[in-house]
Amino acid sequence: MAEYRQIPVNTDPAYTVTIGPGLLKDCGPRLRAIMNPCRMAVVTDNTVAPLYLDTVLQSLAASGFDAFSVTFPAGEGSKNFTTLSAILERLAAERLTRSDCVIALGGGVVGDMAGFAAACYLRGIRYVQMPTTLLAAVDSSVGGKTAIDLAAGKNLAGAFLQPAAVLCDTDCLKTLPPEIFADGAAEAVKTGVLTSPELFALFESGNLTAMPEEAIAQCVAYKAGVVERDEREQGERKLLNLGHTIGHAIEKCSGYTIPHGHAVAAGLAIMARSAAALGEMTPAAIERRDAERICATLSRLGLPISTEYPPDALAGAALSDKKRSGDSITIVIPQEIGQCRLNSIPVGALLFTIRAGWRA
Repeated sequence: MAEYRQIPVNTDPAYTVTIGPGLLKDCGPRLRAIMNPCRMAVVTDNTVAPLYLDTVLQSLAASGFDAFSVTFPAGEGSKNFTTLSAILERLAAERLTRSDCVIALGGGVVGDMAGFAAACYLRGIRYVQMPTTLLAAVDSSVGGKTAIDLAAGKNLAGAFLQPAAVLCDTDCLKTLPPEIFADGAAEAVKTGVLTSPELFALFESGNLTAMPEEAIAQCVAYKAGVVERDEREQGERKLLNLGHTIGHAIEKCSGYTIPHGHAVAAGLAIMARSAAALGEMTPAAIERRDAERICATLSRLGLPISTEYPPDALAGAALSDKKRSGDSITIVIPQEIGQCRLNSIPVGALLFTIRAGWRA
């Protein structure tokens, strides 16, 4: 019998992240254990639907849920008001009520779209995360952040809404193309840099593919603790944005053709090199060559550690980043593997920071 990892997230309301194989086939009974039979809107994309939608719908129906699906085109290009409106109109046409539920079946984009729709519809109804990618499993499915992109930048319209449950079926990782698996590996490495040399070592040694359940569990446990202490991102939770200010700028410069994880990897590499060059890393980190280790680990996992977009373009794109406040912007500085800090700098200083770590 399969073993499952269960990690509580003690927000208000609290929920549990369950990690293990076969959870999609077992989703009906698991959700029935925490909620009464109701209508379920399963939101997914046209890549995930052929793989897993029927399995989920059948499991829900067998447990007494009246489920239907809402599918949209896969990719960051769908993370907009047009897709959100279509989902909301479908929920209304199906006459979902506040006792019903939305399910996010897919990766980070699906989680954002389904979660934001659930937060908006009737001023908020329940939703469940069923991540099917490594990126969604280790990061975006936990914590209640939902958002869409605007022309000015990424994730600029959104809401906080904690899920009722997260069911992370690790069997889904077996169907991921290498580049999509690598996309999630970037967020996992980021977590290792934030939280512990031991977790980072798991990725540095190349064991991510061999031990995905352990990597996911450790990343989720760390994020759960941060979210519990700072649910609305007023302080500590901002650390989770390591590599993201530059990463989001890379995404924007590319017209969102560069995947999120790949952009974050390049952003993390730039910040690591910048911290080393500007004396922001500890003497021990310099001696251990932590910046080089971070870059080597990202490369080994098939991720970029540089970008073709020049520093001035990246700095300009970052001016619309949601982490900006007036004439300052908060960046996350890796002091060593396992220790990072927040630093609020003038907007004009961001270009200097990026130049110190930029590579073509």
